[in-house]
Amino acid sequence: MTNNEASPPAASVVAAIVANALAEDRAGFDVTTRATVTPDQRGEATILYKQDGVVCGIDVVAHVFRQVNPGIALHATTPEGAWVESGTVVATVKGPLGPMLSGERVALNLMQRMSGIATLSRQYVEAAAKGGRARVVDTRKTTPGLRALERYAVRVGGARNHRDTLQDGVLIKDNHIEAAAHRGVAIPALLASVRAEVPHTLRLEIEVTTPAMAFAALEGGADVILLDNMTPEMMAAIVADARKEPAYARVLFEASGGITFATIADVAATGVDLISCGALTHSAPALDISLDVRPA
Repeated sequence: MTNNEASPPAASVVAAIVANALAEDRAGFDVTTRATVTPDQRGEATILYKQDGVVCGIDVVAHVFRQVNPGIALHATTPEGAWVESGTVVATVKGPLGPMLSGERVALNLMQRMSGIATLSRQYVEAAAKGGRARVVDTRKTTPGLRALERYAVRVGGARNHRDTLQDGVLIKDNHIEAAAHRGVAIPALLASVRAEVPHTLRLEIEVTTPAMAFAALEGGADVILLDNMTPEMMAAIVADARKEPAYARVLFEASGGITFATIADVAATGVDLISCGALTHSAPALDISLDVRPA
């Protein structure tokens, strides 16, 4: 199972992330490798998955090794997005041994992180499908500097992306609502003022925590209503009541807040259209992957 929408980040974006990671690790000044490996030595390596999971980040690893030395070549033996079992070799690497060792840690750090996110995303999507047809989406709870890679990993795992940046969509959250309420502006009037302010191409999404707030948002013409930290029973009742009104047929409902692998099927069964899970990125464990290198 792969996600056809999992197009990778632009090569320039990946190259910049990799360059920053290599600079952080001072890979060009690897005193240990310089002292133990001669410049003419060559090596071969295999990338081995030591846990079951989703393969993600092969091209990023290739970027790492190309940057440390253009003479290093990577050959993938398993496609991106494939589910593999522990013990599977997914790629081979050949080239100058010293640069290969200097780039090893950065290559593995990125691939382990991305594969962990893709694996957890796959698991959440499959769990949600047991309860309904809601799409599982991520949040902006990403590692600073790695958002492009982490959100790509989410797509590889079969989930979708929420807005990428603050510029990409309107999401009126509790603090925005509180700021407006302090000025005496209620939810319907707030939505009207926002719609008049932003481009017509942007959807208006608003976070609500009670049924009364949800129906105020419907009255105000929200395009997407985020049901935050509600019980499945409360969400199901709101969605069912809204669906009775033809005027609200176009409105999307998103569930968010504290959703876990154990509860996501129940949330999907409420009839919501979207389920956003910060855990896909902020709580995904790194997958255990090794680079087994040998001199050639």
